[in-house]
Amino acid sequence: MTAEVWLPIRPDEIDGLPEGPRYLFWDGGDDGDQDFPGDPARCAVYVVPYMKPHPVRVRPLEHLGGVQVVQTLTAGVDDVMGRLDALPPGVRLCNARGVHEASTAELALTLTLAALRGVPDFVRAQDKGEWLGGFRPALADRNVLIVGYGAIGAATEDRLVPFEVARVARVARSARTTARGPVHPLAELPALLPEADVVILCTPLTEETRHLVDAGFLARMKDGALLVNVARGPVVDTEALLAETRRGRITAALDVTDPEPLPAGHPLWQAPGVLISPHVGGPTSAFLPRAKRLVTDQLTRFVNGEPLRNVILTTGASGA
Repeated sequence: MTAEVWLPIRPDEIDGLPEGPRYLFWDGGDDGDQDFPGDPARCAVYVVPYMKPHPVRVRPLEHLGGVQVVQTLTAGVDDVMGRLDALPPGVRLCNARGVHEASTAELALTLTLAALRGVPDFVRAQDKGEWLGGFRPALADRNVLIVGYGAIGAATEDRLVPFEVARVARVARSARTTARGPVHPLAELPALLPEADVVILCTPLTEETRHLVDAGFLARMKDGALLVNVARGPVVDTEALLAETRRGRITAALDVTDPEPLPAGHPLWQAPGVLISPHVGGPTSAFLPRAKRLVTDQLTRFVNGEPLRNVILTTGASGA
């Protein structure tokens, strides 16, 4: 029986796909009710559609009785994790490491600079025809703390260095050493927060990081510090953030929010000192070429029986 691969990008638009599988296009459709392209029992590799509503992305999972690989096109896999119990044992879940680093790090830097230099105020002043001068904080000579020092965190530091920051501190789940310096474990985060002028969140959403940024975390940030979130909305306790920004003690630049999409009338929209972008860290012109290269490489490895990249877990394995 010929194995099928379900792709959210049309197969004839991806160069270098290996011979062997039958490639079928499925992205859920505009309304999420697109019929499956083939027999779900024959689907060996399911590439999850990008930027589709959560119910659309996970809808096939309970039908894929013979699937061997689920490949996301996102760096985070939290949206898929809750449905893994629908899959048979032995399925490898892979993320899109290597696809979003450049775009997300660009946005982290953009939000940081825009918030520090007062760009939102300039835009509002321009709308009213006002010339708004004055001094603003610079990124130069600032202490930056990156929370979540994986591929995106490292790419963010790469882009910070030319801006002459005073210091970059790095935090991840566990301690290690990199070419740029030490990475501190999460346990040392409380001691690092008071020194940071800018805190950039790049961490994946897990049970350990959900509401990591709570009232205690925010209270340890210095007066006037900036919080930048390009991770996931629920990493931050929204009510705790609102309490601090309403006091004017800290500011924030958020590409992700909780809830998301942020509904009209939500208090975050009007919170003082808060800049919001609508979860646009990944969807740029850099996405599609990198996504195609990842899919081609993974499928070549799959067909040749070689180890896959970016395997987050295997269903049925201990701890999965």
